[in-house]
Amino acid sequence: LAAAGIAMAYEALDVPTEAWPGTLAALRAVGAAGNVTVPHKALMFGACARHTEAARRAGAVNTFWTEDGTFIGDNTDVAGFQAAAESLLGDSLRGAHVALLGSGGAAAAVCVAVEAAGGRVTLHGRSAERAADLATRFPSTVRLAPTALAAAGDADLVVNATPLGLEAADPLPVALDAVRPSAALLDLVYRRAGTTSWIAAALAEGRRAADGRDMLLEQGAAAFVRWFGIPPNREVMRAALREHGA
Repeated sequence: LAAAGIAMAYEALDVPTEAWPGTLAALRAVGAAGNVTVPHKALMFGACARHTEAARRAGAVNTFWTEDGTFIGDNTDVAGFQAAAESLLGDSLRGAHVALLGSGGAAAAVCVAVEAAGGRVTLHGRSAERAADLATRFPSTVRLAPTALAAAGDADLVVNATPLGLEAADPLPVALDAVRPSAALLDLVYRRAGTTSWIAAALAEGRRAADGRDMLLEQGAAAFVRWFGIPPNREVMRAALREHGA
């Protein structure tokens, strides 16, 4: 905001679920815009009067703004994933085969992006119910795999959309020897103290791999464009991530 010469504040609000209705009312009253993270993305979807196509397909809102006293919702995780994935692949997602591990909100955003690109997803989630729901919502794009190993087998890109990797002691989402050497690996998790164990191990083997920092940056950049109609200075954003240890 400062680099763009916009005299506004971006403030973090820690909102317990029980305080959600009152917080929404206060934000609506001042015509606020902002971002929403877990566990409120689905709740924010329900609070919005209108949605972008990305938000509608994902069933979740992480970026909102106010028009005529009502909230409009977007899901910039979709654009963030697309940018991060294409940067890692060095190519478009069009026609790509993506192995997706996880079935939560981030996984839904991945499915939206791959669907839009005409690719396909092989999905394994720890929650069979949520995985089946995603397969039902994206019938032409998603097929289910019984294990992470089965999902990863012949993919062009393997995506970890589970929380595994937040802690250094976490097991790997899928063993590297189950992933083709030519496949790229993208971890939507990022850690303040270095990269995740999965990505560190992949890079040590000379594989194409990246953690969630680029997706974090790109979804923020997409939100900035939604709010102000101009692109942000990404180098300023990268410097801020480094300064704060992300």
